[in-house]
Amino acid sequence: MSVRRPYRSDVSDVCWALIEPVFTVLRARRTGPGTAARVHDLREIVNAILYVNRTGIPWEYLPHDFPPFKTVYGYYAKGEADGTTQQDEVHAGPKWPAGQCGV
Repeated sequence: MSVRRPYRSDVSDVCWALIEPVFTVLRARRTGPGTAARVHDLREIVNAILYVNRTGIPWEYLPHDFPPFKTVYGYYAKGEADGTTQQDEVHAGPKWPAGQCGV
C-alpha cells in the first residue's frame, strides 16, 4: 500500500508522541468482534477522527485513503463514552508545544 498524501488536519509527529500512549490504552481496552486483529494504523485512525472534526463531514463520507469509517467511528465513540478524549493529554495544556498541535 502506498503512503497517502498528508491532510492539513493530520497530527504532527510532535503531537503524536504526546497522545499516542492515550490512544494505545484505548485500543487495548477495545473488545468485541473484529477487535483482536489490529489491521489499521492507530495514527491513521486518529488522523481520520481529526479530519472529520476539522471538515464536519458525515462519517460515511470519510475519504477512502483512511481506515473504514465504521472502524474510525468505533474508536471515536469508545473514546467519548469512556472519557479518553477528555483527558488532559488529549486537550491543550502546558505540555503542548506552542503552535505545533493546533492549539
